[in-house]
Amino acid sequence: MPSDIFHASRWTSGNFLFPTVIEVTDKSVMRRKRCWFNVDEMSITISKVASIHIQTGFIWSKILIESSGGSDPMESHGHTKADARRIKDLIEGYQQAAHGGPAPDSPTSSSS
Repeated sequence: MPSDIFHASRWTSGNFLFPTVIEVTDKSVMRRKRCWFNVDEMSITISKVASIHIQTGFIWSKILIESSGGSDPMESHGHTKADARRIKDLIEGYQQAAHGGPAPDSPTSSSS
């Protein structure tokens, strides 16, 4: 199944050279943060997502995705408000679909 990919803005702190990427599929949510010589990847399966917290500023949003396993939350900043809401809607839709509800709208790629 295709995935939705969301790129943080290069105009935000820590994202100028290597912007953070969040990828949402029907199975998991993955955050990828590149550095000069390595990539930090963190993923949480959709069924283990406990909560999604969006903190919006004037332009950019900060997203905090917590897992039910109690591990460190997945955090990303520099996304547009629309992307942050879309990430939340996709995750909640995939969780609902996993429990027998309707699936979310067909995925489309988005970038900032």
